[in-house]
Order: sequence, then C-alpha cells, then structure tokens
Amino acid sequence: MNELSIKIKIADRDYPMRVSPEEEERLRVAGKFLNERLKLFREQFGITDKQDLLAMVALETAADRLKTVQAVTQTDSTFSDKLTRLNDTLNALNLDEKADH
Repeated sequence: MNELSIKIKIADRDYPMRVSPEEEERLRVAGKFLNERLKLFREQFGITDKQDLLAMVALETAADRLKTVQAVTQTDSTFSDKLTRLNDTLNALNLDEKADH
C-alpha cells in the first residue's frame, strides 16, 4: 500500500500522519474545516484558549454528525416503509391478475 507522509495543521499545531493517497484530500479538507470553525468560535465568542476552542468545535462536530445519522436513519426507515407498501401493492395486483386467469 502506498502511504503518504503528510502534516495537518490544526490550531497552529502540526500533526504528522501516514495516509493513503485516497484519504489525503479528505483529511486536508477536514483540517481546513476545523481551522475555519476554530477561527469562527474565537471571533464569535472571544475565546482564546485553544483547548476550549477545540472542545467546542469537537462538540459541534459530534452534534452535527449525530443529527446527520438520525436524518439518514429516518430517511432509510421511510424509504423501507414505502418499499414495503409498494411491494404489498404489487403482490396484491399479481394475485388479482392470477385470479382473473
């Protein structure tokens, strides 16, 4: 496996990582996103302590992730219910056609 050695800077600190070429861009974008959120929290709330900023960004990110998972679960459930009703309808139509013959 070809791994790359990269550094991702978060809150002015470099984090060395070994990643696959496919993961590199995703991790760089994630690092950029985190730094943007840190800057926003610093400006919006006047927080300067990096640990507090990181904790707030982590909490916000985890809450967003949970919201996304719940939305996907709800969508999957709704989709599954609709497929079940469609399947039941098709089965009923199939039975009606067989009864006619």
